[in-house]
Amino acid sequence: MSRRRPDADVPPGLLLVDKSGGMTSHDVVARARRVLSVRKVGHAGTLDPMATGLLVLGVGTATRLLGYVGGHDKTYGATIRLGQATVTDDREGEVVASTPAGHLDDDAVAAALAAQTGSLLQVPSSVSAVKVAGRRSYDRVRAGEEVMLEPRAVTVHRLDVHRIARPTPDLVDVDVTVSCTAGTYVRAIARDAGAALGVGGHLTALRRTASGPFSVVGAASVEEAGQALAAGGGPGVLGLTDAARAVFPVRTLTDDEARALGYGQRIPATGAPGLHAAVDGADRLVALVEDVGATARVAVGFPPA
Repeated sequence: MSRRRPDADVPPGLLLVDKSGGMTSHDVVARARRVLSVRKVGHAGTLDPMATGLLVLGVGTATRLLGYVGGHDKTYGATIRLGQATVTDDREGEVVASTPAGHLDDDAVAAALAAQTGSLLQVPSSVSAVKVAGRRSYDRVRAGEEVMLEPRAVTVHRLDVHRIARPTPDLVDVDVTVSCTAGTYVRAIARDAGAALGVGGHLTALRRTASGPFSVVGAASVEEAGQALAAGGGPGVLGLTDAARAVFPVRTLTDDEARALGYGQRIPATGAPGLHAAVDGADRLVALVEDVGATARVAVGFPPA
């Protein structure tokens, strides 16, 4: 068994992982910890076990960025099956109702999906990671409880239909791309479109292709990304400063400003709203700063290793 090494021995950064199907997000984090032999690893934005695609991990002090990374808009490729409803709203759940959908023409299908765009009040699937009184909803469902989740406000910016197929006389499969706010359940879109058409619906495939400024195009397997980070860079890796630069506007610090922030002191205001990545002359991320009146304060600090 390899010895666990101090987290400080591994450079902080983000791993852009192309998750395989059948793995939970926690499984991916556990693999990254094993590959790197470190403890401090987290993820931004859960992916269901069935789903594949982009999962952003933070290692070391880069975990402090994850709360900001996870709140960005997401883009997914998905396949919606009309004619069957399942208990989980995806293919992994038991089919609870089958209603022939062969009579639906392409225009009716496209119209039902178009109605799932814009600002929505969406009820998450009961078999989801939403917490109810401190426990995950899916844990309560598996324990035999009946769970009714409150609707939440989400926005579907775009839903593009690419292909409508009929694998059997009673089923309709629709390939779509969905661009939406964080917290949107694509399987709820499938469920609700199917319900509106009177035939039921669920997801048979889901792949996250983008999360905020990060794309699956730059991702790698968790093993490859972890090994690249340990080696100092490579596919699927963004160093701490580059990761912050991708998410926040940058403020370049003077030596005096960098020193002041290192002591938790305030410096002159940025003059622009929101968080800024404060980077010193050596291209090291010193802090995330935000204006408070005439000065900027440290919101999140990143002390030298």
